[in-house]
Amino acid sequence: MKIDGEAVLMAVITGVERAGSVEATPQVRLPRQIIIVVSAITVYFGVRHLTEGSVGQAVANADRVVDFERALGLHHEQWLQSTLAGSPAVSTFFNWIYIWGHWPVIAVTLVWLARNNPVVYLRARNAMIISGVIGMVIFASFPVAPPRLAGMGMVDTVTVSSHAYRVLQPPMFTNQYAAVPSLHVGWDLLMGIAIAIAARRLWVRVLGVVMPVAMTLAVILTANHYILDAMAGAALTTACWFGVGWWMRRRSLTPLTVS
Repeated sequence: MKIDGEAVLMAVITGVERAGSVEATPQVRLPRQIIIVVSAITVYFGVRHLTEGSVGQAVANADRVVDFERALGLHHEQWLQSTLAGSPAVSTFFNWIYIWGHWPVIAVTLVWLARNNPVVYLRARNAMIISGVIGMVIFASFPVAPPRLAGMGMVDTVTVSSHAYRVLQPPMFTNQYAAVPSLHVGWDLLMGIAIAIAARRLWVRVLGVVMPVAMTLAVILTANHYILDAMAGAALTTACWFGVGWWMRRRSLTPLTVS
């Protein structure tokens, strides 16, 4: 059965719009939001696993990504891993960022936003949901093997050094060929933008800036994504952030400003 990606996306956007159509000072109930976000993430993992493409197609698409990177002068993944992650301490550091700097950070940030800045929370949540739907459509139509599975001679440092990631993201829910776009980078960028806007303390805002940069390095040095993946993930979620912001302004929500 062929899935109409555009129809699915419009249905999700409609639901997100309704969820975002609140008063100028929205009241966010944390238990309800936890149910919404956990349900969305569960669906995301389930559907993403079902859309896993064939190995041959994923490797062929990976070759296309590498060729495109070379044409742009961006193919430096092997050099970065051998140069920066050659030290066990550096490798372990970025493994931990990749493992613990994604879902745990997203969970803590969303809870903090829901309690302290509902408007920014709704914008981040809705942008995350919409970008997740778009990501699933891309994963299904353009499966890409990550560097660790593309025969590039790069080491899967996360699997070699730690089993913690398999607890946070069990193999049964993992699509190994969902490399493009990198939502590790994209969603961490969303959280970073939200933190930079909502936080009052300077050091917390700085953390919001540093966090997606560190994740970008982590996904490359652990051989889980290409440089182009990180750029695509950042572009997708940034577009969703501004798109949701535009819609929220249309719905007469309080404008977001950096205080």
